[in-house]
Amino acid sequence: MTEQRKLTSQSLVVMTELVLPNDTNVFGNLMGGRLMYWMDIAGALSAMKHCGTPVVTASVDNISFENPIRLSNVVHIEARVSRAFTTSMEVYVQVWGEDPVKQTRYPSNEAYLTFVSLDSGGKPQPTPPIFTETAEEKERYAGALRRRQVRLILGGKMKPEEAGELKAYFLPKD
Repeated sequence: MTEQRKLTSQSLVVMTELVLPNDTNVFGNLMGGRLMYWMDIAGALSAMKHCGTPVVTASVDNISFENPIRLSNVVHIEARVSRAFTTSMEVYVQVWGEDPVKQTRYPSNEAYLTFVSLDSGGKPQPTPPIFTETAEEKERYAGALRRRQVRLILGGKMKPEEAGELKAYFLPKD
């Protein structure tokens, strides 16, 4: 795979869904599992757009629901790669609800998902580096290394003392 310059903006995926009765719980709100399913699809499409290969979901960070999305409202999901590592990519996903009758848009939630790029044999393969343009993209890019270290520690794949980016937050200075 030849290394290509890929901008964060080139990985942008925008999905729109209508909340139908089959998507809701007994309170008339979009079921969290259905929203997570749509977020995973948008995140995977963004990751595939970036690396040009099939991907699998490796992790999903905390998803907190700020506002419920009601029956007959519209769901807007935006996903973009925030940082590429060796074979994995962190994807930032934002969700808004919209009441099309009142014409109001409101935040629902956001999350970071991690995807791994796969070769034709289903094995992890290198991903192209990502290049940021805006201040917001640069901030997300910088924070991605810390979020990755937290994921690895929680997953038992890294010891806390190995997390160089996190030491400054939790350990006293020498």
